[in-house]
Amino acid sequence: MSLQLVESFSEFKEFKNIDRATMMRVLEDVFRTMIRRKYGSDDNFDVIVNTDNGDLEIYRNREIVDMGEVEDPNKEINIEDAKKLEEDYEIGEEAIEDIDMASFGRRTILTARQTLLSKVLELEKDEFYKKYKDRVGEIVTGEVYQIWKNEIMILDDEGNELILPKREMIPRDFFKKGDGVRAVVLRVEMYNSNPKIILSRTAPEFLERLFELEVPEILDGLITVKKIVREPGERAKVAVESYDDRVDPVGACVGMKGSRIHGIVRELKNENIDVINYTSNIQLLIQRSLSPAKVSSIVIND
Repeated sequence: MSLQLVESFSEFKEFKNIDRATMMRVLEDVFRTMIRRKYGSDDNFDVIVNTDNGDLEIYRNREIVDMGEVEDPNKEINIEDAKKLEEDYEIGEEAIEDIDMASFGRRTILTARQTLLSKVLELEKDEFYKKYKDRVGEIVTGEVYQIWKNEIMILDDEGNELILPKREMIPRDFFKKGDGVRAVVLRVEMYNSNPKIILSRTAPEFLERLFELEVPEILDGLITVKKIVREPGERAKVAVESYDDRVDPVGACVGMKGSRIHGIVRELKNENIDVINYTSNIQLLIQRSLSPAKVSSIVIND
């Protein structure tokens, strides 16, 4: 049983979302709870956990006293028993005893194992939730793992499960198992105490992130994407503005002979993308947005 417990937390070092410090704290808490249940206190115990190889060592430290002077057996040990541990021990020194895991008993070890499993799984969920909560609006790349009627499951590079609903897919999207998929993290929600990561390929943020990947000037802050409106898979209007007069925002986004925008168009299943110069002049902005249609008159209701 003690070997099973050690093996169980030896496996946990492979868990992907938990950092080493947190793992060691959880393991130590579980083992200290075991010690308190058996000895009443864990004050004079040292718990050494090695998450790299799954080793566990528990030591009890007790003051060595003369025969018949032991008042608290958990904190004191008589000289005769101390010498059984180490021949050189003398009265007044501190005796260090290696505690065998098997001495805790089958039931205690079983309980510790279950507690360990539930705590680590809970931590996994929390870390997974936090990680993706901070990544809302970012592009993630994954591999199609499972396909259902209304959604597909995608595994990221760490094996985490992400969901791409049918309604968040471009109409011409077609994926099969093993395909690589790029999408933006739309939202993170808790469902029955489990984190659920929802992806989207139809959100305006997805198109904006693609522009950031293809156009260095946007990432550098020379060009700003002011607004994106999409009919996913059909058409999109992207209003851009430059704070540097030397930089043509539309030209930079399109690239030489459309080199920069072609990759984005392919990713979006040939969605027609119009890049327009943003202006605070509403009438002019409307004219540019509706191009190539010719506007005969505009009446603004402020």
